[in-house]
Amino acid sequence: MHCQWRDCQEWSKIGLPLSTTSNEACKMYDAVLTQYVGWYDDSSVGGVDASLERLLQADPNFVMGKVLANGLELLGTGKSIYTDTGLREGVEDLRRAVQKNGVNPRERRHAEAVQLWAEGDMTGACDKWEAIKQEHPTDMLAIKMAHDTYFYLGLGAPMRDSVAGVFPAWKPSMPHYSYLYGMHSFGLVETNFYDQAEKAARKGLELNRRDAWSTHTMAHVLEMGGRQDEGIAFMSTTMMDWNTCGMLACHNYWHWAVYHIEKGEYMAALDIYDNECGVRSKGSGALLDIVDACSLLYRLNMEGVDVGSRWEDLYETCRPHADDHILVFNDLHVLMSCLGAKQDDAAKKLVNALKNFVSEHQGTQSDIAKKVGVAMCEAFLAYDEGDFAKAVDLLTPVRYQVVTIGGSNAQRDLFNLFLIHAAIKSSEKRHHQLARNLLLERKALKESAPMTDRLIAKAMAMHGD
Repeated sequence: MHCQWRDCQEWSKIGLPLSTTSNEACKMYDAVLTQYVGWYDDSSVGGVDASLERLLQADPNFVMGKVLANGLELLGTGKSIYTDTGLREGVEDLRRAVQKNGVNPRERRHAEAVQLWAEGDMTGACDKWEAIKQEHPTDMLAIKMAHDTYFYLGLGAPMRDSVAGVFPAWKPSMPHYSYLYGMHSFGLVETNFYDQAEKAARKGLELNRRDAWSTHTMAHVLEMGGRQDEGIAFMSTTMMDWNTCGMLACHNYWHWAVYHIEKGEYMAALDIYDNECGVRSKGSGALLDIVDACSLLYRLNMEGVDVGSRWEDLYETCRPHADDHILVFNDLHVLMSCLGAKQDDAAKKLVNALKNFVSEHQGTQSDIAKKVGVAMCEAFLAYDEGDFAKAVDLLTPVRYQVVTIGGSNAQRDLFNLFLIHAAIKSSEKRHHQLARNLLLERKALKESAPMTDRLIAKAMAMHGD
């Protein structure tokens, strides 16, 4: 693990000069970047928050320090400049710092990318980071922030190609080199190159067994290939390597639980929820963790599992984010918590607020909400009210656009399952045929799929005609 933090001279030597005379600021910039890329907190510098604080104290005018601070806050997707005064002031402070202090063109583009992201233009932000990468292919901050934003937009091909293009400029001796394999492998798995994804992920783990993102790709490869038993074995035998990466551990536990749900091993999935995902989402308050917890409970509900009072507890964790509207993907999962906890008024309020967001704001997520998000939310409301036919009619026209809400193929599979369940339960005969077609499509994509087999049996038992 890289921990020999680089000073001003060392950053200049590799062609990535930083506009500060503080060696401490440069070293803490490296420390924060390394922890961000590796999804972990390094105790030697007090973790991400403490090292970020040391960075900003070492040089309060350091523009790239402000880029990191605001960029990481935005990528956490729990705050926006429209709902959080501190973040709004932070982004404005970054803008002033760029105008006031001498910065190089690369740093200026980084600042512009963060400002665009904050204002809602996520695709514009990616364009800025891509421009940086073309001239500076070893700029890991540009690589990683573009990678994460493509993920939020469901853009698998750019996520894959963005990393693939920088490999020739890197050497194995460079800090962060091994993490390129994890990022590239994830782009590969999201574009259905499963064999190549597995090869790249295993290379990443060979170089660094604690690379939780390479582990994450392996979880996807095994999920998509219907290799549930292998997935459970892999996650359990490597757990001590990846669960130290606290920022991603909850999500990797989510994958483990999804294997069990696929196999119909509901108590095993609930155990993972109770011991890991539920606890971690409440403890961290991070949206990445929260959406995983919501997803697990909703999947279990669709399988007919009584999750007891877990929804009530999770709703309290979700409630502060009901008015965020930062990612449609997040809004949908918060909505699930409202419905699961029987907070019908809160659910309707969230959907109405999303409609207002569409009419009052411009930007990437506003467009996605208008084209896809509102219809999806209304489908969930209809399903909860027992109007399964309406849910089907709302979701079916946008089913191939759901990818735009972001997240991974595995995460978005919840919405495929939702449509199948709604079609089976619908009173409309045409929806029963749709359910059969959807299940045949699903079986063709993943032959070893016990859940699909159960759903086919259920559909035939209810609508054998």
